[in-house]
Parts: sequence; structure tokens; C-alpha cells
Amino acid sequence: MQTYLSVKSVAHRYDIAISTVWLRLKQGKLPSPVKLHGTSTRWLLNDLERWEKQQNTEV
Repeated sequence: MQTYLSVKSVAHRYDIAISTVWLRLKQGKLPSPVKLHGTSTRWLLNDLERWEKQQNTEV
């Protein structure tokens, strides 16, 4: 089973504002979300965890 996070949950996870989530996405600094049912935008937890590991190895 896959876990999906809302923009609010992503903002909380990284302690940033919701508008900053969208800004970082636009800048390519966050993985791309998926659309559910055409209207709901969510991030896969697995994608975020993989991205976090990648960020840690690049530092």
C-alpha cells in the first residue's frame, strides 16, 4: 500500500509554508507530485524518502 501526502503534510514534514512547497517544486527542489482523480495533488511518501536520501548523499 502506498502512502500519499498532501501539500499541507509536505509543508509540515519540511517545516516550510505551503507556498514554499509550490515554489520549491517549481524550482525543481522537490520531487514531482502525482494527480489523483484529476484534481487532487499528492506526493508519494516513497518518492520523498528516496529524494531525502539522495539529498543527504549529495551534501
